[in-house]
Amino acid sequence: MGTMAGCIAERRRDIPATRAMLVAVSGIDASGKGYVARGLSVALEPLRVAIIGVDDWLNVPSIRFTDTDRASHFYRCAFRFDEMFEQLVLPLRDRRSIRVVCARATETAQELSPHEYVFEDVDVILLEGIFLLKKSLLHHYDWSIWVDCPWESALRRAVVRNQEGMPPEATQKVYKELYFPAQAIHLRCEDPIATADTVIANA
Repeated sequence: MGTMAGCIAERRRDIPATRAMLVAVSGIDASGKGYVARGLSVALEPLRVAIIGVDDWLNVPSIRFTDTDRASHFYRCAFRFDEMFEQLVLPLRDRRSIRVVCARATETAQELSPHEYVFEDVDVILLEGIFLLKKSLLHHYDWSIWVDCPWESALRRAVVRNQEGMPPEATQKVYKELYFPAQAIHLRCEDPIATADTVIANA
């Protein structure tokens, strides 16, 4: 973690002090993205770091799920990326500080709810979540990280963390039949491992 933090800190010095550095931390579900982001946040001290999770920007279930072509639909419709970048990420990157109320959704929420984001004098933004290395989003980032994890290991972590609040068998089923197939589309179509600036193996 220290070596990667050193690379990010060095790159930060090349960026104008008037704006923050934007780093994408991505990978498949339960690959360890949040763990890496939290570790980097500590390793980057004394830089001021903001961690933003894309799960706050999920679409509501009626939009992100469908009964037909489920994986492809989820890949296209799971997140409100345009809103996330326009309302929070890019203004924070460009001004280093922000106070804004945005609509937020959690994994089990049936509707969006208001949430206030407050960040001040940020040096580095760690944007963490799946699908962040879509080619259409890459131009936003100053650095990108892919956390590479076997599907089997990620599935075990997903069952343990139980983010969806379901029994283990149901969690395994939804990951195998929906989430992982959607992420396989991302790997096949966007090749995020090849485009990332750094790849971290997390077995």
